[in-house]
Amino acid sequence: MAHFNLGLSSTPSMPKNYEIFEHTADIGMRITGKDLKELFKNAGLAIFQISSRKQFTKDKTHTLIRIKQKAGNLEELFVNWLNELLSLSAARSLIFHDIKIIKLEGNELEASCTGSNSLNYKVNIEIKAATYCDLKVEKIDSGWAAKVVLDV
Repeated sequence: MAHFNLGLSSTPSMPKNYEIFEHTADIGMRITGKDLKELFKNAGLAIFQISSRKQFTKDKTHTLIRIKQKAGNLEELFVNWLNELLSLSAARSLIFHDIKIIKLEGNELEASCTGSNSLNYKVNIEIKAATYCDLKVEKIDSGWAAKVVLDV
């Protein structure tokens, strides 16, 4: 069983809308939100809160990226969304710190994501991809919840 010291700390201004659970050689994550838009936003932000920590301000530039996704079902949309964020982060050397879900209807998503140069961050762990292993996106009494395993 692999154990990771992620150096996580919660700040008073950032509520913790996710928890980490143990998973062999990967990281499991449970995310909650009052609605689907908040669930997708919280999941997107959580992967960067888990993987990195702001440490420097070498580059004050912020990059705004618009993401549009379509999928065959909600679970596929959820995994595609997280993987698109990870892909854009790696390709453009960005860490996303602000996400606005503009549209989430049916199996279509449109979001506006703001990122800063990864040089401003200390990377704790590299998340390669969100997987379909143990994936679950469901309506709960308090809103929505998801469970996803991240390949590291």
